[in-house]
Amino acid sequence: MSNCSSITQFPLLAFANTREWQLLTFWLFLGIYLAALLGNGLIITAVACDRRLHTPMYFFLLNLSLLDLGSISTTLPKAMANSLWDNRAISYQGCAAQLFMLVFLVVAEYSLLTVMAYDRYVAICNPLHYGTLLGSRACVHMVAAVWGSGLLTAVLHTANTFSLPLCRGNAMEQFFCEIPHILKLSCSDSYLREAGLVVVSACLYLGCFVFLVVSYVQILRAVLRIPSEQGRHKAFSTCLPHLVVVSLYVSTIMFAHLKPPSISSPSLDLVVSFLYSVVPPAVNPLIYSMRNQE
Repeated sequence: MSNCSSITQFPLLAFANTREWQLLTFWLFLGIYLAALLGNGLIITAVACDRRLHTPMYFFLLNLSLLDLGSISTTLPKAMANSLWDNRAISYQGCAAQLFMLVFLVVAEYSLLTVMAYDRYVAICNPLHYGTLLGSRACVHMVAAVWGSGLLTAVLHTANTFSLPLCRGNAMEQFFCEIPHILKLSCSDSYLREAGLVVVSACLYLGCFVFLVVSYVQILRAVLRIPSEQGRHKAFSTCLPHLVVVSLYVSTIMFAHLKPPSISSPSLDLVVSFLYSVVPPAVNPLIYSMRNQE
């Protein structure tokens, strides 16, 4: 029986077993990563340099791009290196750091998407009070709460997860370090504390999800009450990119963690985890660049 003190590394799940497919995977990941860096970097530069974009919506979008850059940089470079050098291992310390950053950025991004839904709700349903409810100080406080919630959640989950004794080997059935797969390696009676923390976090995420749904129901009702078709189109076009991003982000995460065990397999888990950890940060800039200019 082994525990965490005797484990120095975790073998990660490989995307390909042959050398040709490993190199092909590397070049594919490199293209996706460079596209994500370029797209999110352009958004950050445009919002920071153009005073016309110094509005709450673009301030939140700048933070979303920062989180997307961090998120894809946490998982993809390691997968690229493993494919290039034919090495599946990640060190114990590296796994802990990757888990911390991933939880931090995922929680912060989900919280930020909730804040952005509130921004669109106020803009559409209560426009006369938009400047009051979403002033510069209020926006800074909300973004600080977003980053703070991610940091606190990451500290709690990482400390809890890596305090567990690991008694079932060290093979990680994922291409990055993730809480559910580490819990599978823990002793059967030792993971209940972390599982309880996961349940509490899931309840908070469910609350955010309900807020997102209620916000967009109210937005839709307000848009349908606008008399002119041009006004309805303009109002909805400001919300559509955010709605698409939220739908993509939430649906892939929910399918990854709530899919029936009967359809679960290592290859399917690998594809689904790739969809929610790599695809959103890469396509979010494209989605937001397609919105109508104000």
